[in-house]
Amino acid sequence: MAENTVHPVQFQGSALARRILRLLGWQVHFRGLPGLHGVIVVYPHTSNWDFPVGLLAKWAMGLEAKFLGKHTLFQIPLFGSWLRWLGGVPVNRRAAGGVVEQMVEMFARKQQAGEYFWLALTPEGTRSWRPAWRSGFYRVTLSAQVPLVLAVLDYGRRQVRLIDVMTLSGQVDEDMRRIAQVFEGSTGLRQELAAPVRLEADKER
Repeated sequence: MAENTVHPVQFQGSALARRILRLLGWQVHFRGLPGLHGVIVVYPHTSNWDFPVGLLAKWAMGLEAKFLGKHTLFQIPLFGSWLRWLGGVPVNRRAAGGVVEQMVEMFARKQQAGEYFWLALTPEGTRSWRPAWRSGFYRVTLSAQVPLVLAVLDYGRRQVRLIDVMTLSGQVDEDMRRIAQVFEGSTGLRQELAAPVRLEADKER
């Protein structure tokens, strides 16, 4: 992780979104992405307000990133189209192999075609308190052999920070220790609901 590194994949963000965030007292720290493919893990996720703040930050950075949604939501007229416009990717959680395999296969297709694809995930999986992070983000990142960007949604400092990049080693305890160091001191809007930075038992979700 090199905090001062300016990465090669840059975007032209929205001046209007940046202005709105400034008026709301928020700052965005972003130095681009290290390549065409990767996973962004967003933490902490404790409130419904995370979505509009994150969306404004996404537009301010000009960041193109996909997020996952239940496939049935995308079948709703107009709403499904809106989700796709925002960057939603439908997934069938009951499909053979599960969500992780679907995402790894998608990364493989995008890599083979040389197409840009970044996936943003919230490892807590819910705004309610959980005793640990879901392991899906880790397995997707490791299996797809892509970099991991750590996105900090910090209400305490009113900052959205995407400046830390790491390559997972497969040594779970060491990797999670490094991830916890980045998120240390950041606070969610309802910090009591933030899950501890550790992985739950490794099983499909």
